[in-house]
This record gives sequence, structure tokens and C-alpha cells, in this order.
Amino acid sequence: MNWEQLLSLKRFGDTQKRERIAQDETRLGFEVDFDRIIFSSAFRSLQDKTQVIPLSKTDFVHTRLTHSLEVSVVGRTLGRRVGKVLLERHPELAKLGYTFNDFGAIVAGASVMHDIGNPPFGHSGEKAIGEYFKTGNGLKYKNQLTNKEYQDLIDFEGNANGFKILTENRQGTEGGLRLSYATLGAFIKYPKESLPKKPTHHIVDKKYGFFQSEKVAFLDLTEDLGLLKKESDGISFYRHPLAYLVEAADDICYTIIDFEDGINLGLIDEEFALEYMIKLVKDKIDSNKYHSLQHKKDRISYLRALAIGVLINEAVAIFLDNEEAILKGDFDKGLLDKCKYEAQINDIIKLSVAKIYNSKEVVEKEVAGYKIIADLLDVFVTALNNKFDGNQSNYDNLVLNLLPEEYQKEQENLYDRIMQICSYIAGLSDGFAIRLHKKLMGNII
Repeated sequence: MNWEQLLSLKRFGDTQKRERIAQDETRLGFEVDFDRIIFSSAFRSLQDKTQVIPLSKTDFVHTRLTHSLEVSVVGRTLGRRVGKVLLERHPELAKLGYTFNDFGAIVAGASVMHDIGNPPFGHSGEKAIGEYFKTGNGLKYKNQLTNKEYQDLIDFEGNANGFKILTENRQGTEGGLRLSYATLGAFIKYPKESLPKKPTHHIVDKKYGFFQSEKVAFLDLTEDLGLLKKESDGISFYRHPLAYLVEAADDICYTIIDFEDGINLGLIDEEFALEYMIKLVKDKIDSNKYHSLQHKKDRISYLRALAIGVLINEAVAIFLDNEEAILKGDFDKGLLDKCKYEAQINDIIKLSVAKIYNSKEVVEKEVAGYKIIADLLDVFVTALNNKFDGNQSNYDNLVLNLLPEEYQKEQENLYDRIMQICSYIAGLSDGFAIRLHKKLMGNII
């Protein structure tokens, strides 16, 4: 892979190449990507989607929206610092007009939208959609779908749904948000289809990154960016190099900031913060400053800021040390999986899993989320299919009137109809999903 191609300013539908040197310096093409995401309805829905604690009543716990904004800030720093060195290594990029801010803008844009396709109720929402088609009422559609289409459903993936949101045509907006291909490429952590499932040691095979409905858009993207194709069955590529920085930004934030939320909620004792986080920041901490802070929240914030800074330094160094391997597709781990603090990071994550993600409050709400998502899928998929078959009841018609216009398309293909509903439900906020479920179950109070 080569950087000039990877930094493509192309947008869906372009017929001429966009030159970086011709860009308006007051609002660069890559910065436009960030702006379009921020103003999108899909991004706004993240303000009421779970990050750590579903439907938390406190005002300091992160939602998907605040998490995404923080990831973008870390991502921008990672991109700028890496970009500064890459321009020194590849002076031809500077001659073409690229600056270190371009790298920061690409990574920030991809970072701020990294969770844009996630369903309500956290990662359990993905599992709930998948299990509806694997073991629930949706199993009846299996024999009417191709193997890849069915796999898309039973392994419903927020990353693939994000790519769908960002690229699908809707109400005359050809190419979705029409983001630059460089930013879209950096967004895709798993550039492969759902089948064949052949787990390998390489991180790109951990999940998949696009549904069959977006295959054409995905292949156009990979061709333009010059992503390396893996030697495997099916459609599978190595990552855009900047996707490693997006992943690192996310890993840094959820590792450290979710831990901070757990402490502020009282799910983790403050003593654990000192014991676990001191191992990350022992070379940076000012003990006098730490002990002068009177409030727990301030002490934890101080440790968090130091820890994020340490991990940013690590991620930048590892990326730059392995640039050649990354460009060849030979770098098979996440950046933080290769850092000297891997053991400390894993200790923090293990404690977060035990004390936060598996806490009674979280589990109770995730269980309710499973039921809510299954019921919503059942009602809307059934109604849409009944309408297509000409067997709709008055109830089906009423139900379909609840759908926004863009989700009422009469698709001939069963897979497209089902995916249409999955995309709608995945786009719901936690609170709206609960309210809609109550109405459909007859509770209008």
C-alpha cells in the first residue's frame, strides 16, 4: 500500500480526481468529513445509547456520544503526531500539499463515527439481533437467504451497520454522507465479509466490516485506496493503516475512561485506581499534586489524563516503528497489544468486566434489551413481509406507519427487507426503543 493512494480525497460519485493541493485551506476535505458526521441524525442518536451503564440516571457517566467525541480527540492527536513523522519520511506527500493536520482530520473523523452503527443497549444489542435470527422467530427465514446473507444477520455487526449508514443511498443523497474514501477506509477495522469464517491470528479476521448489501460500495472503496487483498476465500483485505490509530484511540478511551466511570459510580474502589493505574503512570505522576487533590473525582481525572498521555505515546511509537509491516499487511495485532503496558491494560479490563460490565445493574438492563429488540424485530419484519406478500392486516399497516419513510421501501428481496428493519432498530436510541416497545405491547401510558 502507498500513502498517496491511501490519502484519497475521492467521494462516492466523483468523476474527477480531487487534488490535495487544490483544497481550500480554511476547510479541508477531510475536515468536511468530521462536520458531516457531527450534523448527521445517526450521530445525534448516540447521545442516548449505552457506553457503560445502560440508561444511567447520573450526569457524569459516558454515553456513546461523549465516548465517540473523546475517541476523536485522542484519534486526532494520534493522527497528527504520526502524520508529522510520515511527512518527513515521505516528502513527496508534502509536495502534493498534505500536512500533518490531514492525518489528524482523517483519524478524528473515522474515530468520531466508529460507533455510529451500534444498536441500542450496547454490544448486547448486536447479540440480541443475531440471536433473533439464529434461535428466535427469525430462524424461519434461513432457507430463503443465501449463506452470506444469513450470516450477516446471525452475526449482526455494528461495524458493518456503520458502513451501511455512511454509504447507503437515501432520499436522493447518493453515496450516503459522501465522506472521503480515506476517512471511510480508516473507519473499517475489519475489511472482510461475514463468510467464510476462518479465524486467524490476524486482527482483521476478528469480525467483519460490511453487509452483502454494501458489497459494491466496499469494493469500489478498496480499489481506490489500493488496500491489499488477503489470500483467502471470499472478499477479505488488509486494513487501511490509519485504522490502527482509530482502534488505538478507542482502546485507550474505553480502557481508561470506562474504568473511571466505574470508580465514580462506586462500582470500583478508589484504591484500585491507584493500584492499577499507578502502574501505567508511575514515571509521570506528581505525588504531591495527586495527594493535594481533595475530591475523588479530581484524583481519578488526574490519573486518567496521565494514563491517556502515556498510551498515546506508546501507540504512536509502535505505529511508526512498524510502518513498513503495516503497509504490507504483516502487522497482525492492535497497537496496544504490542505495547509494554499490555499486562496492565489487561488487568484494568478484567476488573472492569467483573465490576462494571457484569454488574447487576448492567445485566438487568441488557436482559430487558434482548426482549425489547426481539419484539421490535418480530413486529416490524412480519408487517413488512406481510405487506410484500399482500397479506397485511390493518395492524400491519398501522405498525408500518410508525416507520420513517426511508424504511418503508418495498424491497423485492427478502434480505433487503429484513436488513432495512435491522438498520432501523439498530439506529434507535435506548430510550426511544423502550418507549416504542411499550406502545407496541399495548402500554400507552
